[in-house]
Amino acid sequence: QVQLVESGGGLVQAGGSLRLSCAASGLTFSTYTTAWFRQGPRKEREIVATISRSSVITYYADAVKGRFTISRDNAKNMVYLQMNSLKPEDTAVYHCAARRVLAPVDSYDYDYWGQGTQVTVST
Repeated sequence: QVQLVESGGGLVQAGGSLRLSCAASGLTFSTYTTAWFRQGPRKEREIVATISRSSVITYYADAVKGRFTISRDNAKNMVYLQMNSLKPEDTAVYHCAARRVLAPVDSYDYDYWGQGTQVTVST
């Protein structure tokens, strides 16, 4: 059974940093593209960042470019999201996701999703 479990969320002041982690199990992790998505209050789910199987290709939404960094450790079946210079508009539930087949970097079509971790940025 495939599981993606996020951790690392919390409450932080604007300008602060958080590092989210996602632990994957039940799949050959190195063969999956992974990504972080978020869904803020009363907002649609949006893509945040994507990382390819071997970490060669990364993609960031314009809203987080230059502030967030996605990375992965295939040996540990982990994917991370380092979030710096956080803003109140970054407040959301953050989900990691994994997909097996190749697709455009900004695709929303993923096979597996985690339950999410709450990030709240105060002013």
